Amino acid sequence: MEKIFSVIIPTFNRAEILLKTLDSLRKQTFPKDQFEVIIVDDGSTDDTAIRIQKYIQDHKSLNLKYFKQKNAGQGLARNLGISKSSGKIIVFIGDDIIMDEVFLSEHWKTHQEHKSGNAAVLGKIEWHKDLQISPFMSWLTNGSSVFGKFGGHQFAFEKLEGKKEADFNFFYTSNISLKREMLEDKDDQFDPNFGAYGWEDIELGYRLHKQYGLKIFYNPKAIGYHYHYLDEKSLKNRMFAIGKSAHIIDAKHPELKKVPGLWKKTIFVILGSLPSLVLIWLANKMLKNKFIAFWYYALSKRYFIKGVRRGSCPKTTASNICPE
Repeated sequence: MEKIFSVIIPTFNRAEILLKTLDSLRKQTFPKDQFEVIIVDDGSTDDTAIRIQKYIQDHKSLNLKYFKQKNAGQGLARNLGISKSSGKIIVFIGDDIIMDEVFLSEHWKTHQEHKSGNAAVLGKIEWHKDLQISPFMSWLTNGSSVFGKFGGHQFAFEKLEGKKEADFNFFYTSNISLKREMLEDKDDQFDPNFGAYGWEDIELGYRLHKQYGLKIFYNPKAIGYHYHYLDEKSLKNRMFAIGKSAHIIDAKHPELKKVPGLWKKTIFVILGSLPSLVLIWLANKMLKNKFIAFWYYALSKRYFIKGVRRGSCPKTTASNICPE
């Protein structure tokens, strides 16, 4: 029997949280015989395989399939999941997303309202209530915290308040579903050149927008809760990876201008310089965290520019002589 949904979850060394994700899928109000769950293990070195195999045995009511590949990144893991799926609609979520019980029902409701082949549904992501939300986490998911326009790089749902549609920049694979017909051609799947974090989601969204006129409809009732505590220690690696991989998307789509030009790069360099950071830090301390969002923004640009510089080096260049 053909399924309506194929829920694809790439995972890497997150067995404990992944089980919570699967538990939330078992609690869905949507009929269990109408969806399948496909886990693609991206080369985990923990006990993910053992625990998932046991979960499959213990919870046979959930149509769950498990595949493992060599560590190659989330994009290729999702592509493998697509090839193993059979549902009419592909749902992408993260391995640290705990879904509200009406999650799939709300995705289905919006797809019923928009039946065209180029329709996608974007749900909302919120931090899980069991987490203690740090100032960094609040900044990370607010794209308008600085001057009402700039902010964190992970999500920017506040920009969609009161809106029913979103553009390709909101192709968030933590909570999005789309008709499988847009993904059946391998050329319309995730680009394998994005081995590290950053841009592969938006790049695919942009390609689907150009190829099929992708339309993303926003349903804030399709909620996924992000169960992943983050602090500012993670900022360096995340922004460095985004800066480095900006060259990949820029080579494919220079019109998007993801690698900053001279003026923007100069502003970022000045903003992320040590003297600027010291001044912002002192101002934030004196004014009791009034500048905390600006502090994180400036710090993120420092690491982003380091990644951009590293990404501009030829692959044959040794990392110890490549500028940052």
